[in-house]
Amino acid sequence: MSNIEILQKILSSKSIVKVGGAFDAMSAKLVEINGFDAIWAGSFAISATHALPDASIMTMTEFLGVASNMVESCKIPVIADCDTGFGGPSNVSHMVKKYENAGVAAVSIEDKTFPKQNSLLENGTQELLSEKEFVAKIISAREAKQDKNFMIIARTEALIAGMGMDEALKRAHAYENAGANAILIHSKKSDPAEIFEFSDMWKGTIPLVVVPTSYPSVNLDQLISHKIKMVIYANQSLRVAHESMSRVLKELNQVNSLVDVKEKMSSMEEIFHLQEMYNIKKEEKDIEEELKKLGYLNEK
Repeated sequence: MSNIEILQKILSSKSIVKVGGAFDAMSAKLVEINGFDAIWAGSFAISATHALPDASIMTMTEFLGVASNMVESCKIPVIADCDTGFGGPSNVSHMVKKYENAGVAAVSIEDKTFPKQNSLLENGTQELLSEKEFVAKIISAREAKQDKNFMIIARTEALIAGMGMDEALKRAHAYENAGANAILIHSKKSDPAEIFEFSDMWKGTIPLVVVPTSYPSVNLDQLISHKIKMVIYANQSLRVAHESMSRVLKELNQVNSLVDVKEKMSSMEEIFHLQEMYNIKKEEKDIEEELKKLGYLNEK
């Protein structure tokens, strides 16, 4: 079963799909090991690991390389955050073909102008494309995909930009009509009230997706009751990695010996498990048995 089929099966069988944010193959593998349904290859997190602003600086090829590594390392679906689609409709078409061929199960594109700013940036100015211009991108994405079940998630930033609920709903319906397979409705409010207002007024037939970074008190039962089908924990793994690494490096620079470090660290064995190091010996043994059967190891 392909990753695209797996994601569709999860969407149809679960009350809500839980997606864990990742920024490289290791963090993606940890998302998988810890039981999430899918992986979010987030542009904010990936940009941060390159010590670059989340401002459309990295190229599509760079983001695709990270997402491809996640796909190769994991068995659960990868959903790629593709910002504004890396350009106009022709760029979006090219992007969809590349990501689908890489084994990614879904891409998310947002209706902001290029270059974008992170939605949660304090005092940030968010400018949106016209509805017509973004609809053109959705049409290009729809026409470019080879598998009809490859998901195009249309993310509207109308609430982030302060354009109001009516505009957010109008855009979301236009994006569904153009061929989007899900709507990501984003908010920077500290509570989920406007997300719930949107979802309660939503008359479309495609799933709703949320990223509750700014309203962390919301719970899964509330999301389900308001018809939210997918929740993305987009950047928590990045932020805890940043915090933990900062603490241990500060300690390491101050202690006289490693035994003086108090910060909790994973054991080498835990990392070996992540890397599946011990599987190498099993694979070598299996190959040796096969060579024996073929008579190679009996040769003088």
